[in-house]
Amino acid sequence: MAGISPGTWTAGPPGISTCSDGNGGGRPDGTSAGPTADTARRLAQVLADVVRVDQVSVDSHFFEDLGADSMVMAQFCARVRKRADLPSVSMKDVYRHPTVESLATALTGSDAVAFAPAAVAPASAATGAATTATGAATTATGAATTATGAATAATVPTTSGSTATVRPAAAHVPVQPSGPAAASTSAAAPAAPAVQESSGTAARAGTRQYLLCGMLQLLFFLGWSYLAALAVVGGYEWISDASALTDRYLRSVLVGGAGFIGLCTVPILAKWTLIGRFKPGRFPVWSLAYLRWWIVKTLMRTSPVRLFTASPLFVLYLRALGAKVGRNVAIFSTHIPVCTDLLTIGDGTVIRKDSLFSCYRAHDGFIQTGPVTLGKDVVVSEQTVLDINTSMGDAAQLGHASSLHAGQAVPAGQRWHGSPGEATVTDFRRVDAADCSTTGKVLYGIGQLLTLLLVYLPLTTGGVTLLLAAVPQLNAPLDSGSSPFAGWTFFLGALAASFVLFFGAAFAGLVIQGMVPRLLKRAIKPDTVYPLYGFQYGVQRAIAFLTNRKFFTTLFGDSSAIVHYLRYIGYDLSNFTQTGSNFGTEVKHDSPFLSSVGSGTMVADGLSIINADFSNTSFSLSRVSIGARSFLGNHIAYPARATTGDNCLLATKVMVPVDGEVREDVGLLGSPAFTIPRTVMRDVRLNDVASGSELRRRLAAKSRHNAVTAVLYLLARWFHVFAVTLLAVAAEALYPSFGASVIALAGVLGLVFTVCYFALIDRAATGFKAQVPLNCSIYEGSFWRHERFWKLARADYTQFFNGTPFKNVVWRLLGARVGKRVFDDGCSFPERTLVTIGDDCTLNAGTGIQCHSQEDGAFKSDRTTIGSGCTLGVGAFVHYGVAMADHVDLACDSFLMKGEHVPSHARWGGNPACHLPDNAPQPQAATATRI
Repeated sequence: MAGISPGTWTAGPPGISTCSDGNGGGRPDGTSAGPTADTARRLAQVLADVVRVDQVSVDSHFFEDLGADSMVMAQFCARVRKRADLPSVSMKDVYRHPTVESLATALTGSDAVAFAPAAVAPASAATGAATTATGAATTATGAATTATGAATAATVPTTSGSTATVRPAAAHVPVQPSGPAAASTSAAAPAAPAVQESSGTAARAGTRQYLLCGMLQLLFFLGWSYLAALAVVGGYEWISDASALTDRYLRSVLVGGAGFIGLCTVPILAKWTLIGRFKPGRFPVWSLAYLRWWIVKTLMRTSPVRLFTASPLFVLYLRALGAKVGRNVAIFSTHIPVCTDLLTIGDGTVIRKDSLFSCYRAHDGFIQTGPVTLGKDVVVSEQTVLDINTSMGDAAQLGHASSLHAGQAVPAGQRWHGSPGEATVTDFRRVDAADCSTTGKVLYGIGQLLTLLLVYLPLTTGGVTLLLAAVPQLNAPLDSGSSPFAGWTFFLGALAASFVLFFGAAFAGLVIQGMVPRLLKRAIKPDTVYPLYGFQYGVQRAIAFLTNRKFFTTLFGDSSAIVHYLRYIGYDLSNFTQTGSNFGTEVKHDSPFLSSVGSGTMVADGLSIINADFSNTSFSLSRVSIGARSFLGNHIAYPARATTGDNCLLATKVMVPVDGEVREDVGLLGSPAFTIPRTVMRDVRLNDVASGSELRRRLAAKSRHNAVTAVLYLLARWFHVFAVTLLAVAAEALYPSFGASVIALAGVLGLVFTVCYFALIDRAATGFKAQVPLNCSIYEGSFWRHERFWKLARADYTQFFNGTPFKNVVWRLLGARVGKRVFDDGCSFPERTLVTIGDDCTLNAGTGIQCHSQEDGAFKSDRTTIGSGCTLGVGAFVHYGVAMADHVDLACDSFLMKGEHVPSHARWGGNPACHLPDNAPQPQAATATRI
């Protein structure tokens, strides 16, 4: 191609030259073949150095011939980006053009511009509307508009294994959404602004503001704990005064109902009192404006109303918070939006589970708020991210595992997918509408409230008094008048109570999982459309709730036991090949009875099996079948219509294709997905360490090690319950002398104990040593010890400290190297001691820094370093072996692949992430905002 002579460079074993000529580059005669040949020669030189050969052939396949893997090629990309005489190369370029010859042609050819990410248009703030990119005009009355000048779409060929995409034409057609999206200007922009911007440039908060904010947040927590203690004590005393069981039940109903109403009402009052109406703007993290915003966000996120997601009651609650939500809207995501006044949802729209649309983001030390506008009859699929200043026109669709970056707008009637979103012909609306009456909605909502008030809350509030009555030793110290802590009676009573509470609840939960869902499943037939909020809908929600319990998947996951557990709750795992690591500790589904996985398949953490298709009025359940001999990476949404067969590698955060031919014997990466090698030589060598009798021996040893880990997990959790029970009973014993303050103190001490206790467990799981990078088989002891660490050292409790300086203290206590004034709004680190975070970094909600990867039987881990001043966008995911220099901006829902080296002040985004062009929209200027 392009005048390059094949065979100029050859590849051989590392360190052995197989060069066919002696001139070191160019053609054999030493002449140049133009810019493509020069680029190829330089790329070949860089690649030869990375793979440790003297020279490589231009037609040698990176993975099949040279035996490179993604880590090696990430190093190659990083070195190329440092060369001023070479164009920038991304991992997507490498996978799409896996030879030096094809890569050089793509980078220097006439269509090279096609490999740069498309520019994204910023949304207009006028009347809350999104605007078109590349010179499009702003539409009137809050209409959603086109992005990147897209209007009419033309189908273009795609790479094998990718989903069908459409490249928008360069025409602009404004979109007029109806319903709330087309509300009057006064509705979109309230006349009495609650956010006022002052002139000048806002400054980032310093250490003094950081510490002051933390102190004020602590005072808020202590005050809220005291008020909660007063309410709990008052309710408990009133229930205890009842003598008859019926009277005690009725009082439990009243106390529980009052507490529920209070917890739902307080966030509404706090929002309208402390904030008023949210408007687009920004303010520094750790400022007093941030403190008020954080209080409102915390109250919203801890409200029990999240129990009513996928219910008409949830829509009513959003309206009470100021959101403009139309009629017949169905929301299945449990992520409650915060800046609700900036959320507009048109009639008939459906937002499916695990979607993020908070109407705010953190960027470079500031909280930015902006509108999210959805027109009429919009479909937002599973595991999507809608950044601020985004919009979707009427009847628009966004596929699963996709995102809209800030400023993107989907035109009316168009279907988009990918991260960032791009046009496609795939239809993501797969279930027909059904008759969903208003009466049915009302009855369903009333049924939910009655179940909560008459069953769950009385069991919770009355259960404590029944437990104390069943274990009289806990009250003996109070009656005797002696010290509550004298003798062994008190401690034995607490031990017995915690044992019954923990192991009894675990056993009962396991029995219920095996019996109740099997009875309920008879009420629902596969591939049948049912209306929302009817009997079958309630049954489906009950099955999903009962069979998706994280306690059990954590207990049995990463071991041979997980296969038996999943079969027990209904999975079809017939003729399944046991590997000892078939599933991780995080797997969920809509129906276990319609989920099947082929023999020999292995699944990492974060699999979401999507059995249910939803519209705004109906739902349908379908069987999901995952092929045999496949591997599924982390955080994958696997839909029922997936077109993947046997022997597939589905990479982390891949968008599983739902159209086109069935993919087999390939790997898929990215969103939208494109093909990559199914496996590489380096991973095969790690996976081939055991076979036959040796495999059986190692599998048996791994199972024994995992069984001990499960026992340790149960004992560690039980002791934690025992300690918390001891604190609670001690507080109850001291209450007559010290009042409600001792109850509040017990709650604070319980939180402190939880942090310190699990920090000790975390360190003990690694032998009180920092973890080291690994490159091993899953049948080696070093991997088994890593599995034990995952199970024992789960740090879910750290989410309690989101948005506070105390989150950084907890991370340091767990071994992470975290710099000064880091803002963490919900990031997770599975391997804390392998993570380094620089000063003044911004970590958004839903982000993850994962310092490991497993592919089939090969396991690898390495350190990841995030430089000072970096920003990880909402839902971004950073892999192992990554080095981000200072002040890097990683866009929302991006996947920064293993081994990537990102230069300072760079802006990256996408799945997989690559450098964003200079003409992409820049973050807004930092203007001070008062709320």
